[in-house]
Amino acid sequence: MSEFWSNVVKTLTPYVPGEQPKLTNLVKLNTNENPYGASPRVLKAIREAVDEDLRLYPDPNAEALKEAIAEHYDVTTINVFVGNGSDEILAHVFLALLKHDQPVLFPDITYSFYPVYCGLYEIAFQTVPLAEDFSLRVADYSQPNGGIIFPNPNAPTGRAISLAEIEELLQMHPHRVIVVDEAYVDFGGESAIPLTHRYPNLLVVHTFSKSRSLAGLRVGFAIGHSDLIEALERVKNSFNSYPLDKLAMAGAIAALDDKAHFERTRKAIMHARENLITALESLGFEVLPSVANFVFVRHPEHDAEKSALALRRHGIVVRHFKLPRIEQFLRITIGTDDQCAILVKALREIVA
Repeated sequence: MSEFWSNVVKTLTPYVPGEQPKLTNLVKLNTNENPYGASPRVLKAIREAVDEDLRLYPDPNAEALKEAIAEHYDVTTINVFVGNGSDEILAHVFLALLKHDQPVLFPDITYSFYPVYCGLYEIAFQTVPLAEDFSLRVADYSQPNGGIIFPNPNAPTGRAISLAEIEELLQMHPHRVIVVDEAYVDFGGESAIPLTHRYPNLLVVHTFSKSRSLAGLRVGFAIGHSDLIEALERVKNSFNSYPLDKLAMAGAIAALDDKAHFERTRKAIMHARENLITALESLGFEVLPSVANFVFVRHPEHDAEKSALALRRHGIVVRHFKLPRIEQFLRITIGTDDQCAILVKALREIVA
């Protein structure tokens, strides 16, 4: 520990991202990346954006991208905030909207970046246990708080709650911000964005990394009441006034424009997910209900960590969390049909 570190840094436990293996020919099912490439329109737009104007700063307000997002989701540009992936947006959310005297509430099993942001910004938080079946119970959040945040569908479980339950939460805490992190909603969930027209305390966060196949570009956005967006803009402009580069904005706009590619690839993933669930259950795995591009599974007779290592020997990488309540689960990203077939074949050998 360096004598030059601040007290905040000394107490931080940084977020650990999923492994990005350097080995080739691996079936990579550990980081929830889309197995299908970005739209050809995206690649064309990025190529056309590479010109001599790269010497200039990009539009600090990303107006063209905000207009595309606003049109797509039937809101106005004053309701849209953009940033370098949803992670950067979430970082601004914690500082701008969730740093209050009372603790932030989020599930005990959820996206593990949330407590990291709390540590970074010295925000008090309290985890709310999921039910025994790993579902989120809205009634458990009827307690004093400085705001509430959760993914829907949740990660790493894949389970989702309904819009009616989200609305119940919004009405339960009308003077607290409710943040719904919808990174995986396009794979079978129902977006809460329409509720932002009626609830000024709702902020919905999205990413282009998953359903739009643009994890390498780092583009995210949030939609909510203009007061919430203004708070995020204040933090952004005090931190990085040019968050999105020219190529990322061009690619993201093109991704929104190609609705056919979006529908085709997300439906392929949803179809592969259902087939994979059937195959896993036939091998004796318990699979939590999922509307995400991954499944959360455990086998009653096989240790999860040993299974993950065995899969690696077969050239397959999945995610194992050494955390309370879920240490016997594996999170498996939905790959192509061929990748899922390779996975099932390997698991059949392992459980046998």
